[in-house]
Amino acid sequence: MIRYLLVPGLLATLAGCGDETSSGYATPGAEYHLQEINGTAFLTRATITFPEKGHIAGYGPCNSWSARQSAPYPWFKATSIGGTEIACPDLDQEQIFYQGLAAMTLIEFSGPTLLLANDAGDEMLFQVP
Repeated sequence: MIRYLLVPGLLATLAGCGDETSSGYATPGAEYHLQEINGTAFLTRATITFPEKGHIAGYGPCNSWSARQSAPYPWFKATSIGGTEIACPDLDQEQIFYQGLAAMTLIEFSGPTLLLANDAGDEMLFQVP
């Protein structure tokens, strides 16, 4: 009888160990570089990484940034986006990048490619170099 009581408890514990956020689906240690926003080449540096469950981070054209992302895969919701505050000539591109991140609601990984999208048809295409 005790054996049957322990097994369900063990299974419930193990089920809680998985990472169902995008961090659990990203290539471990990969840095994805932004290539395009809505089909237009993004010519300055912007990256996204998935360092741990519920967190995303990277570099914009001017600053490093981080945010929370706790939606289960394939959903995406970047919240509390924050970063350093260093001025540079590409601040306008950085704003476009941050606004794009905040607007995305879906995420898809395919090998070295990462696609963020939303229901409005907006897309951000990233690649691991």
